[in-house]
Amino acid sequence: MIPVVIVVKILQEFGAITILGDWLTPVMQLLGLPGYTGLVWATALFSNFYAAMLVYISLIGEADPLSIAQVTVLTSMMLIAHNLPVELRIVQKAGPRLWSMALLRVGVAIVYGYLLFVIQGALDWNQQTAQLVWEPSPVEPGLMNWAWNEVQNLFWIFVILVALVALMKFLDETGLTGYLQSLLAPILRTLGIGREATNLTVIGVTLGLAYGGGLILREARSGLLSMKDVYFSLALMSICHSAIEDTLLMLLLGADWVGILVGRFLFGFLVIWLMVKMFGTWPDSKFKFWFWHQNN
Repeated sequence: MIPVVIVVKILQEFGAITILGDWLTPVMQLLGLPGYTGLVWATALFSNFYAAMLVYISLIGEADPLSIAQVTVLTSMMLIAHNLPVELRIVQKAGPRLWSMALLRVGVAIVYGYLLFVIQGALDWNQQTAQLVWEPSPVEPGLMNWAWNEVQNLFWIFVILVALVALMKFLDETGLTGYLQSLLAPILRTLGIGREATNLTVIGVTLGLAYGGGLILREARSGLLSMKDVYFSLALMSICHSAIEDTLLMLLLGADWVGILVGRFLFGFLVIWLMVKMFGTWPDSKFKFWFWHQNN
């Protein structure tokens, strides 16, 4: 994660994210959003939610306020596709090809955003002005302040990862892992994902790809999961991950919880079900050629 964080900072300093925001402007307008939200999503794509929230708050003060429907569209897209340099690298290390997951996340974000735009408009739903509940504290300018902030983030990721390893060991020893698998197995089986992938999927869906990255890599490399189970479970958690923390953050911007949580998960399940139906029956050699990193 450390080299990726440094590269992203360099891109920010050279204005690459601003350029991407300009490129995304027509896409955002197609989804019923003002053009400046392209910069917000571009920031989320390359960085994290806190940086994107700061950009949003700084821009919203100089423009007309967004409706709850518009904020729900924007934040749903951010929840599906964000922090791609770090999270895609984690996924790639587990086996899947980077480009396939990148295309999946960005494509699903745009399609789901458009569906939300159409549905909310047709039902005249969430058309009232959105209200900010909380504003993140800005990071003081300067490379030293930025570096110190990133060190703190990495430290807490490490602490959480150690706690997760201990928790997973506790669940295994007490038999709770098997109970959890039995509860989720029917849902995953409907999606075409094997029972053995339950732990992997639960980690990503509840905690996120960055925090649970170490455990995700461990589970994926354990040899107990098939290539397709790893791929489809990672695809599911790429769309529906960090269900608690990230969802709460987006609610603070004034989004509607039905759109950013319930609708996103249902749409994610549908996407993975369709993917399994389309690609799950492919021979392993063909599937590996198109979707799997050849060195894994």
